[in-house]
Amino acid sequence: MHPMLTIAVRAARAAGQNIMRAYTELDRIEVSSKGINDFVTSVDKEAEATITYQIRKSYPDHTIVGEEKGENRGSNNDYVWIVDPLDGTNNFVRGIPHFAISIALQHKGKTEVAVVYDPVREELFTAVRGKGAKLNDFRLRVTNVNELTSTMIGTGFPFKARQHTETYMAIFGEVFGQCADLRRAGSAALDLAYVAAGRLDGFFEIGLKPWDIAAGDLICREAGGTVTDFTGNHNYLVSGNIVAGSPKVTTELVKIMRPLLNEGLKR
Repeated sequence: MHPMLTIAVRAARAAGQNIMRAYTELDRIEVSSKGINDFVTSVDKEAEATITYQIRKSYPDHTIVGEEKGENRGSNNDYVWIVDPLDGTNNFVRGIPHFAISIALQHKGKTEVAVVYDPVREELFTAVRGKGAKLNDFRLRVTNVNELTSTMIGTGFPFKARQHTETYMAIFGEVFGQCADLRRAGSAALDLAYVAAGRLDGFFEIGLKPWDIAAGDLICREAGGTVTDFTGNHNYLVSGNIVAGSPKVTTELVKIMRPLLNEGLKR
């Protein structure tokens, strides 16, 4: 195993243990609001601290960017770890068993290592750039479909970018009219991992953050998927607007979206 993947897996599993202990005692968890329908818990913070500790033990000079603590700068800026300690916090708070830990490592701006870990199902999605993607010990491939008719597409509502609601609903309606079904499960990291595993044929969402998608992006691409922004370009880690799927599905989704985009989503 790639040495840095080993550390990422170790960190994800350690955070997963913390999260699952807390999941059995949800009534004791401290919850605060960061915005409309956007929560943070004491568990998010503890899990991020656990991940940071595991990374720092092996790589004390690396920079870590986490959802809760922001940038924890090291002396070596060539290596940047991008961490979401609990993607799907709203599910977690409600007792819905669908959430994950997301950890990605970038070297000079390119994502080299990725882990998405679902501690409820003990499913470990991993990827190393150029070496493929795995679920536990099994290789992953996206589905091989040529048209949207039979596809199941994942999505997420833009609750942090409500100015795009009208455009999003127009896109949703067009996609729903052409695919078999749509799913909104509440964890972008798992949605992208599920595309890689062939459980979903495609996925799109507006207004995500780098820690939501950095790991899932590499896992999806290493499983043969294509990842773009809504215009078919590759600015999604900056814009947060992402389309992913098997190559044909991604192309078809972008084709639907382009004529519907407002000016804010064309960037």
